[in-house]
Amino acid sequence: MKLLNPRGFGLACATVTVGLGLVVAGCASTVEGTATVNQADATSYKAEAAASSTAAAASKAAAAQAKAVTDNCDPFRATTGTAVDRYNDFVDAHDGQTADQADKREAAANALDDAAKTVEGRVNASGADLATDLAQKFTDYIGAARGLAAEVRKMTNSSSVGPLNDASHKVNDALNAVRNACPAR
Repeated sequence: MKLLNPRGFGLACATVTVGLGLVVAGCASTVEGTATVNQADATSYKAEAAASSTAAAASKAAAAQAKAVTDNCDPFRATTGTAVDRYNDFVDAHDGQTADQADKREAAANALDDAAKTVEGRVNASGADLATDLAQKFTDYIGAARGLAAEVRKMTNSSSVGPLNDASHKVNDALNAVRNACPAR
């Protein structure tokens, strides 16, 4: 059996001790001074972050507005077209004093009320995403259509057509205002 070589063991212990001393000395050094922020870099970063956030918000708002316009303008002609057709059918029946005049009167009034309700539902669903001026044009149509429906329901063979014609002109003006405000498709 061989004994430990004291010289080799001493050399190994000395090497380990010197290595540990160097590690401890390297980790124990400090850097003098105070940590500070690079103001130019921080300001640049904040400006870029704000610009990016603003651009993202503007893009999101523009997309929501475009969707609101599409959701309201695209179906408007079809929605109101049926009401116009039923109203014209009633006017023809009234002028001709046909036997189905009462049925056509009710169909016209219901179609006008339905169109107003449908348009109102879409405007309300769009909320603040729909531009205020365009929302007002739709709202004007809603009121005019309901007004015409009320006048249609009042009509008999002996009724004056003046109020009906006035209400009809309001609907036509409101229809044209919306159509002119909506983008051409």
